[in-house]
Amino acid sequence: MTGQPTKRARKPRPAPSGTRAELMEQHAAARQRRNVAPLGSEDYRAAAEDLARIEIAIAQLEEQPEGQA
Repeated sequence: MTGQPTKRARKPRPAPSGTRAELMEQHAAARQRRNVAPLGSEDYRAAAEDLARIEIAIAQLEEQPEGQA
């Protein structure tokens, strides 16, 4: 043991879902959370990770062939 505190592993968050409009609303909310969080804080990192998940979900929706949703 090094005497250093260990960080708890965060539980993975589920992938965002919804329509593109709903995902865009989630993106705006996550961006706002990130913008008000102190740089480098746990809140900042969590919001940045949420942004990435939401952006991936939006891209996946946009890549679906017409008629599939």
